[in-house]
Amino acid sequence: MGKRKNIMNTNSKELLTETPFKIMLKLSVPAIIGMMVIGLYPLMDGIFAGQLLGQDAMTAIGVSMPFTYFNTGIATLIGVGSSSILSRAIGENNKDTFKKIMNNLLFWVLILSLIITILGVIFSKKLLSLIGAEGTILDLANRYLTIIFTGSLFVNFAQSANMLLRGEGLMKKAMVIMTLGAGINIILDPLLMIAMRNIDRGIEGAAIATVLAQIVQAFVTYYYFKYKSKTIKIEKIKKEITISKEVFAVGVSAMLMQVLTIIQQSILYSQAFRYGGDEAGSIMAATLRIMAFSFIPLWGMSQGLQPAIGTNFGAKEYIRVKHIFKIFLLSSILLAAIFWIPAMLFTENLLSLFGLSNTSLINGILYFRIFYSVFLGYGIMIMTLTFFQAIGDAKSAGNLVIMRQIVIFVPAMIILPMFLGLNAIWVTPPIIDIFIIVISIFLYIKTIKKFK
Repeated sequence: MGKRKNIMNTNSKELLTETPFKIMLKLSVPAIIGMMVIGLYPLMDGIFAGQLLGQDAMTAIGVSMPFTYFNTGIATLIGVGSSSILSRAIGENNKDTFKKIMNNLLFWVLILSLIITILGVIFSKKLLSLIGAEGTILDLANRYLTIIFTGSLFVNFAQSANMLLRGEGLMKKAMVIMTLGAGINIILDPLLMIAMRNIDRGIEGAAIATVLAQIVQAFVTYYYFKYKSKTIKIEKIKKEITISKEVFAVGVSAMLMQVLTIIQQSILYSQAFRYGGDEAGSIMAATLRIMAFSFIPLWGMSQGLQPAIGTNFGAKEYIRVKHIFKIFLLSSILLAAIFWIPAMLFTENLLSLFGLSNTSLINGILYFRIFYSVFLGYGIMIMTLTFFQAIGDAKSAGNLVIMRQIVIFVPAMIILPMFLGLNAIWVTPPIIDIFIIVISIFLYIKTIKKFK
């Protein structure tokens, strides 16, 4: 116990005493790299499918992606909720909480993953049909998604437990484990696609590569927490009632961001197919794939922000909370610019990676640039959302997510295309996001004024 105590004290001391800039570098750089590595899973699936299997296969994997957010949502719910509790427990030096977190995480990962697997396998084709997939694209997408759902347990455990590592400040370990899984996926993707396309099962090869990579990552993560971790240990699978309540209260807003993405992207695909046919669906698949990958570094930076804010908030170091947030906010804008500028300048090159036809490519350049135009401000939105999660303000975080992805988005995307046609599908999302960015800044300012 003495060794564990020293380790926890060291982690908390660094978060409570280091300069905000050093904290940002130490926590966020490994997290950004690690999250980008995770983002390579769907990105490389799409690129390899487009290049090796054709535009239909790329589109099929694209329309499948919204439903993989069921798993991402579960992992985020459990992982962010547990991580938030852990970081505040470190600030408060609450050792009793350390012992319960992993037991509770294992319980909920097991239960919720089994539900997702069973329902996903049964209803995958129906879900895909609802967003407008049909014919060859529907068949390919269903074959891909069914296999992906079989790996739910492994991806949910690996990702949620990895968030605990980040919540403790062990960003490098988290990055190494995630890099291992992504590396395996990148190697297996083209090998299995090529090997299985001769029997018309190339799309299954892409899915199997992803699942196998997730299995390896899950076992490595399990081994670490079971035998190597000096703080949080895997002891048993047990529901911890008090921790469960807080995990769900805090994690639900983060989960909503992922799960409501299902609704958001489903509507985007549905409207694209409805107003622009398969060509618009293919452009949307490539655009969303690039957008998702661009988002990931910002989420990585937010993973560094959470323990920094949570620990200092738990220790009532409110001045440091403000300074830390300012540094992360400015850095997030710079990080967004690193992706935004090249994407706007080299749009054609990016889209061509996904095997789009010449016609789709020509039409897609303008649509992509409109859709991507507000990305420079997305760091602000993500950092403020993470701030509210870190301090345990589930209400503000949840309201921002629901407002962005349901309350405003859904009616706007249904009504505006009726009058403006296909163009509305690309113009509406950035306009909504500008509004949400302004609201998030207002809520943050209102909250910090209450700090005493």
